Amino acid sequence: MKPRTAQDENYLKVIWGAEEWSRPATVGSIAAALSLAPSSVSEAVRKLAESGLVQHAPYGAVALTDAGRSVAVAVVRKHRLIETFLVEELGYAWDEVHEEAEVLEHAVSERFIDAIEDRLGHPELDPHGDPIPRRDGTLPGSGAVTIDRAPADAEVRIVRVSDAVPGLLKRLGDRGLGLGSVVVAGSVQLAPEEAAGVLVEAT
Repeated sequence: MKPRTAQDENYLKVIWGAEEWSRPATVGSIAAALSLAPSSVSEAVRKLAESGLVQHAPYGAVALTDAGRSVAVAVVRKHRLIETFLVEELGYAWDEVHEEAEVLEHAVSERFIDAIEDRLGHPELDPHGDPIPRRDGTLPGSGAVTIDRAPADAEVRIVRVSDAVPGLLKRLGDRGLGLGSVVVAGSVQLAPEEAAGVLVEAT
């Protein structure tokens, strides 16, 4: 089942993103992510539930159905491949691609995205280290943890940074940190919401 609008796709993508980072998706968190009024989100979630794309108990978390997850993964795949194309082929910086991809993901076809993937050599990760869903909807595995869960004295490598945390990509870039940077976990001073958006692996 297809969503009716780009806005519906955005709702499903936000819910999927919350699940990906092991966070509950609620009407409030969705509203914050999309800069919308909770009342508007509540009504949209109700319609998505009627369409069989989400499940939502009153005052509870919003969860994707299998149909909703299928749509969300397809949108995420487009978004992350577009971001990768912008960086690798057009010279964008990693903190400049999100807004462009937000627009383009709703406009391009699956054929176009498959062509981008072929051109890029079937990358597994986007410029932020986010896994790119494959054509069959599966994702590459990862053993990464958020930097705040790593031992403070551990030497770790940054492997993924959330582009949903405002300003995080630029702040890390200004410190000379990016994907592949090796740091001592406790030496990277981040606010709690920032630390939850930085994934690392042991070196």
